[in-house]
Amino acid sequence: MTTDTTRADDERIVFHAEGLTKVYRMGEVEVHALRGVDVDLYRGELVVLLGPSGSGKSTLLNILGGLDNPTSGRVICGGRDLVKASDRELTEFRRHFVGFVFQFYNLIPSLTARENVAIVTEIARDPMPPEEALALVGLGERLDHFPAQLSGGEQQRVAIARAVAKRPQVLLCDEPTGALDSKTGIVVLEVLERINRELGTTTAVITHNAGIADMADRVIHFSDGRIHDIRTNAHKKAPRELSW
Repeated sequence: MTTDTTRADDERIVFHAEGLTKVYRMGEVEVHALRGVDVDLYRGELVVLLGPSGSGKSTLLNILGGLDNPTSGRVICGGRDLVKASDRELTEFRRHFVGFVFQFYNLIPSLTARENVAIVTEIARDPMPPEEALALVGLGERLDHFPAQLSGGEQQRVAIARAVAKRPQVLLCDEPTGALDSKTGIVVLEVLERINRELGTTTAVITHNAGIADMADRVIHFSDGRIHDIRTNAHKKAPRELSW
């Protein structure tokens, strides 16, 4: 990767994205998913990316996480431009720096909760034991249960444990409560808030649910591939105070 010496060297900034565009071509049709996005994510913050489906939130998160490349623009992380990184460098970046949580849990049905987490810890540089990661998400007594023996919320918490067990600097969550009812979703949000608070993991949560925004340090509103506005919450709410 090439080194960059812009203000993105500010040690508070984890990601500095500048001029990001993303155009998908389907035949003769062009879909503009991102239209010139500039945004910074800061160390240790919990940020909510809010907006309707198709507004560009997931596209941005996929680019930040090294899962996709922009059509134009750059993403500076640790003084390096991820857009210019090789496939091998991006694999290392995803393996060690970023944890992902998606709407669907992607657990392996034939493995226990402990074994699903161990898949990640076996290739991480400085992992926490699977038992510790599962205890962090409140599943210390469900180590040997298979996904089919767990509720949807419990499966999502296993997925979160798997993501944080490698001690990533950043946790990127795409609609982590999207498949859950509100009561179960709040439990999952409590886990994410605890990880952010206790481990200091920079946490970005994508949602179309405006009620979740009140638990964030900052809220980034997306509309039609652009950032509509960014606001800071003077008073954050605990997940159990949220309503939607």
